[in-house]
Formats: sequence, structure tokens, C-alpha cells
Amino acid sequence: MKCRVICYRGTLDVAKAKAAKKKAKPKKGNAIIRYLRETRAELRKVHWPSRQEAWNLTKIVLVVTISMALLLGLLDYLFALELRGIIGSSVIAIGIALVVVVASVVVVVILSRRAAW
Repeated sequence: MKCRVICYRGTLDVAKAKAAKKKAKPKKGNAIIRYLRETRAELRKVHWPSRQEAWNLTKIVLVVTISMALLLGLLDYLFALELRGIIGSSVIAIGIALVVVVASVVVVVILSRRAAW
């Protein structure tokens, strides 16, 4: 009698193990469909900005972009003038270039010392 109960339970455990193994296998399905479903699920979790937040962020981006464009344009113009002065052997242009180089070296040295503290 014990043997039958043990054997019966053993086969029941084997059957449960097989059923669990089948459930554990992920569905293969179509990879593209699965990707699109997962993408859609992730997009639902995203906090989308309101219209006002989006407009404020757009204004910030435009201001930063325009100011950087003006700054880079100004620097380009100044470097072009300086280069023309150096090529034309203008003493003033060469002096300004030396001052800029020395000032740059001083700033780098000061910043590196502060970083070392």
C-alpha cells in the first residue's frame, strides 16, 4: 500500500514538474509583434509633458541655441581678424594673441590647482 501511494505521488510530482516546465517556456511568437507590444507598453509608462511644459522647454532650447550661435559667430569673427593680423605682421594683433595665450595658461593653472584641493 505504501508503495502505491509513493509511486502515485511520484508520478503526480513528475506530471506537475512537466506542466510547470511547459508554463515556464516563454511564447516564441513573432519577434516583431512582441517588440511592438513591449514598445507600446513602455511608451505608456512615459510621463509626457503638458503643452505648457513643452512650450517652455522649446523656448529654452531656442534661446540657448541662438545665444550659442551668436557666441560662436563672434569668436569666429575675432579669430579671423586675429589671424589676418598675424599673417599681415601687425604688431597689435600679435600682442593680442600673446595676451590671450598667457591668460589661457593662467586660467588653466588656476583651475587645475582648485581641482587638486
